[in-house]
Amino acid sequence: MKRPPMISPELLERIIDASEDGIVVAEREGEEHILIYVNQGFERLTGYSTDEILYRDCRFLQNDDRDQPGLARIRDALIEDRPCREILRNYKKDGTLFYNELSITPMYDEEENITYYLGVQKDVTERVEAIAELERVKSTPKD
Repeated sequence: MKRPPMISPELLERIIDASEDGIVVAEREGEEHILIYVNQGFERLTGYSTDEILYRDCRFLQNDDRDQPGLARIRDALIEDRPCREILRNYKKDGTLFYNELSITPMYDEEENITYYLGVQKDVTERVEAIAELERVKSTPKD
């Protein structure tokens, strides 16, 4: 079977930066998972520049809103080194709330050791708000 041509690192970075979704790479440092790469989509989504967030744990996006069931499931997945997907309440640099569908995938080296974590953030605010409105309408008593 013929292998497809290799993509240059420059083209790959342009492709990743063109994504509307936020894409990050993190590595484990003690109890934290610090960001070592963020794409332009992440900057657009959150309002933070790369310089403001590199080498920080992504938890800063939650501000003080830490009482979320999805956070415990993410912590468990990271401890167990397995992929996960959760919807979280996050906050942009200007304080605006957005709902973030976060997908985390552990990345392994040739010896099956985890080297990095790939994170993809998708703004699902409109979907979450539409579902909430539908539930509100369904629960409203009919006269």
